[in-house]
Amino acid sequence: MSQYVFDNAARQANQRFTSLETLYDPWTISHLEATGVGPGWQCWEVGAGGGSIAAWLGERCGPTGHVLVTDIDPRFLVKSAALDQPQIEVQRHNIATDPLPEQLFDLIHARLVLFHVPTREQALQRMITALKLGGWLILDEYDRTFIDLSYPTSDAVASALYQKMFVALSRVMEAHGIDLAWGRSLYRRLRALGLVGVGMEGYMLVWEGGSACASMMRANFEQVREEATSAGFITNEEVEQVFTLLDDPDFAVSQHTMFTAWGRRPHP
Repeated sequence: MSQYVFDNAARQANQRFTSLETLYDPWTISHLEATGVGPGWQCWEVGAGGGSIAAWLGERCGPTGHVLVTDIDPRFLVKSAALDQPQIEVQRHNIATDPLPEQLFDLIHARLVLFHVPTREQALQRMITALKLGGWLILDEYDRTFIDLSYPTSDAVASALYQKMFVALSRVMEAHGIDLAWGRSLYRRLRALGLVGVGMEGYMLVWEGGSACASMMRANFEQVREEATSAGFITNEEVEQVFTLLDDPDFAVSQHTMFTAWGRRPHP
């Protein structure tokens, strides 16, 4: 099975995008700024989701630049007022199968895209091919194996219940072809593919019930609920109990790590 587990057509998609922007846009933008991106740059935002990073890139590159914004389902992008900039171009595009853009880019960025793609190694190579010499590639990807779910919740029953839902979600994701440990592999993959100036950092946070992260996890759980319960990974009653925890400010848990890796296509 390889169908995208978090379909943009689902009613939970907007909440997921909103939460991701709140949680990770400052982290992502700090790494984009480090490249020196500015007026006149040619950029490609792959799998742009809700479009917040694409909008930031458009403002940064200005009218002399160009930002190609793509997604396999761009329904949120075409409706975004923030993307109504002359230097921004929105296209439907599948990084795994569709032809590459004809232009070469100073900067290509993707957040939480490649670990969903069954042919992720080939997609990564395609993105590197689309870079100008000296161009930057920046990737933000989760690693769901890099986490201690027992911390910091002191309630053992609540911790065990959340872990069961987390494992159920992970099993559904794996069934859809997702590599749960993809994030930690980015550094060596970029080095192996010949990029230079490669680096990587990880970002992990502790979140409480009622937070943006709790809202994101609820949206994710809701989207896979039928599949997870039908497979016997968890019961509907247990899902409802988890949702109660996600609204409880006394409940806290560690989020899996977001790894950001970067590198440049070398000059000959």
